[in-house]
Amino acid sequence: MHRDIHDYLATLNWSEGEPPPVVDFHLYFSGNGQEECIAPNQWGDGRPCISELYSRFKEISAKPGVERILVGLHSDWNDPAYLDEFPPAENVHILASATQSEIEDWINGMCADGVVKGWPYGKPKNAPEPSKGNAVFSVCWD
Repeated sequence: MHRDIHDYLATLNWSEGEPPPVVDFHLYFSGNGQEECIAPNQWGDGRPCISELYSRFKEISAKPGVERILVGLHSDWNDPAYLDEFPPAENVHILASATQSEIEDWINGMCADGVVKGWPYGKPKNAPEPSKGNAVFSVCWD
């Protein structure tokens, strides 16, 4: 499964210093058992396991008004040390018509540090624009 992500990322024309790319949450979480690939400081200290995060984000994706869920990669995503692993992730972006407060309720129990509106590091060039009436909300850890 991690090979699929690396194959996709290899198609991007990404330059050092640009906001890290995003990938569909299914691509990132499906088959992923590497617990320290996202929010490693909270793993073992309250953050649910990767499979539980995936289940929760699948539930969120089915809510009315949720357009899309993307995983924002960490700035070290293309380090050769991760060639045989899932690349590290920094946050999860929910494109939705919901309010920030609603999304904060949805992620309760994920041991996240909160939800911010927008792209925390700037819009990745491979990220879609949300449809009219939707906004980007970023679930952040650390």
